Amino acid sequence: MADLANRIKELRKSKKLTQTEFGQIFGIVKSTVSLYENGKSTPNDEIKKKICEYFNVSFDYLLGRTDKKDLEIEIYNNLDPLDALILKRYHKADTFDQIAVLRILDIKEKVETENLKEMK
Repeated sequence: MADLANRIKELRKSKKLTQTEFGQIFGIVKSTVSLYENGKSTPNDEIKKKICEYFNVSFDYLLGRTDKKDLEIEIYNNLDPLDALILKRYHKADTFDQIAVLRILDIKEKVETENLKEMK
């Protein structure tokens, strides 16, 4: 598995960003990016979090603890089983079915809102 320095460089290159462009995104200068990529300095936790969010990877992936990039895995692990199942099935569905699910939820919300108005 890769270490933090290699992951930062890999992620930057995956978006075809120069060190300067990468630095601008995260509010750091090019020389700091170079230090990160050469393992001579380590970003603080705030910068690490921003990198994870920008590249949609987990903290464990950034730190080289796993080779699985997907933030989804980390999210699913923190959900209760029913929520995880619903999300997994939703993501597997085609666009037509996803829209149908959203419409059903919209209808349910409208009915609940109308019921609340009638109760007042």
